[in-house]
Amino acid sequence: MEKRRFALIGTGNRGTTMWGKDLLAGWREHVDLTAIVEKNSLRGERARNMICSNAPLYENIDSMLAEQKPDLVIVCTPDHTHDDIVVRALESGIDVITEKPMTTSVEKIRRILDAEKRTGRRVDVSFNYRYAPTAAKIKELLNAGEIGRVTSVDFHWYLNTKHGADYFRRWHAYTENSGSLFVHKATHHFDLLNWYLDSDPDAVTSFADLQNYGRKGPFRGPRCKLCPHAHECDYYLDLEADPFLDSLYEDPSKIDGYFRDGCVFREDIDIPDTMVVSLRYRNNVHVSYSLNTFQPIEGHHLAFNGTKGRIELRQYEAQPWEEPKEDTILLIRNFPDGKEAVERIVVPHFTGGHYGGDDRMRNMIFKTDMEDKLAQRAGTRAGAMSVLCGIAALTSSRTGKVVNIADLMPELANDGSPNSLRTSR
Repeated sequence: MEKRRFALIGTGNRGTTMWGKDLLAGWREHVDLTAIVEKNSLRGERARNMICSNAPLYENIDSMLAEQKPDLVIVCTPDHTHDDIVVRALESGIDVITEKPMTTSVEKIRRILDAEKRTGRRVDVSFNYRYAPTAAKIKELLNAGEIGRVTSVDFHWYLNTKHGADYFRRWHAYTENSGSLFVHKATHHFDLLNWYLDSDPDAVTSFADLQNYGRKGPFRGPRCKLCPHAHECDYYLDLEADPFLDSLYEDPSKIDGYFRDGCVFREDIDIPDTMVVSLRYRNNVHVSYSLNTFQPIEGHHLAFNGTKGRIELRQYEAQPWEEPKEDTILLIRNFPDGKEAVERIVVPHFTGGHYGGDDRMRNMIFKTDMEDKLAQRAGTRAGAMSVLCGIAALTSSRTGKVVNIADLMPELANDGSPNSLRTSR
């Protein structure tokens, strides 16, 4: 089997682990890392050592493309930079895998879609949540019509004070970089909804505010390591206690000035930390969604209401009590007709990131004999539609208006795809 020669672009946590060390460890028969691109030379060198690779390092993509000519590039840079890299790779005749979100604005979406169409190359978007065994099981139940026609969905995501705060320490805390968490984080959730419902969102309305981080904080400092309030701050991060992060970011910060332990109370943070959204889909499903970023728990609650019943899940990821290492999906029937009124479907937690979702996604992309029965492999249309949901939600929260997806990007909302035209399940 011929290996795919790939270049890794960006060596943050995700690039170094998921698409670096872990990819080579489990899929070495399918891929060969031929180059690493990282503008911070020291971070690149340390990441290369962590990946256990001797691939050449480059500080810019053009030099790498000219010398290495890979078959594939994997993009793990900050969100707002994705489009330039993706388009440059496509125009060089190279396929792309990009971390989510695909990009951050309507104009950037257009650039990527146009380049993919012009070049005939392929872009995969890293929507690993589709591959998690529990998500796959829910998709199977919906496809089988177990609860009839879906009419509404309740979807609420909780980030705890460790995970949620981390977005406000880093570059994500600025809309120009991440599009806000409506785009960066919720792109996963909007994509799951689009995939589960097999339809496109039509109209979006939202409320959002900054209620805990940023200017709402009681004090602030230059960064955690130098902060005079370290002893009293609930969000203090001791970077030296994490050898991985300390090695990847502390010394390299002398080159680019990027601190991994930025103050979560910086006054110029401009993204919301508390978000609620209502979505109406083209198949007339109504969705209530929320994202909260400073909870004592981590996980989500998801429920599908249908004409014949309800599917419900409470997934526990972290909480101050013990939970079984498994998920329990409740399939609740309106009219059992000899079946169980409540069927409890237990899905074990598998090893690997996202309960095995990361491994299954890499299998789908790199193993050519994989059958995509649930349409889990996501391309640019899925990437674009999830970003449009986030853009619409952020716009609605700032204007107080309902935002129609077709007004943001009419050519995608009416492109003739089965999703955009579907009116019923």
